[in-house]
Amino acid sequence: QIQLIESGGGLVQPGGSLRLSCAASGRINYSIAWVRQAPGKEREFVSCITWNEGGTEYADSVKGRFTISQDNSKNTVDLQMNSLEPEDTAVYSCAASTAFSFSILRNEGAYVYWGQGTQVTVSS
Repeated sequence: QIQLIESGGGLVQPGGSLRLSCAASGRINYSIAWVRQAPGKEREFVSCITWNEGGTEYADSVKGRFTISQDNSKNTVDLQMNSLEPEDTAVYSCAASTAFSFSILRNEGAYVYWGQGTQVTVSS
């Protein structure tokens, strides 16, 4: 069993940057994803990184603006978010899965552990 704790959310102006961090205690052989949920909308896949090769995948809406990375020595997975837009406003959560196939990791059902989430608000 692992515990996921997110940090780094906040209020930022359009065009600004934020860095989210997911502390994954007890993480062994789990791929980690960032997902988000805006008010009144369904939860949306943002990005993931696989445990076996460190491969990365991004939603089309964030590709080129967001970067996911991991530090295995610290058991953290970060999400660097640049050129933020009001449409990026949401609660961002990290989640853990034993899968390492992107086709599976894009689906919410692949994840067995979830963090509580951190609020990101992009507004002027």
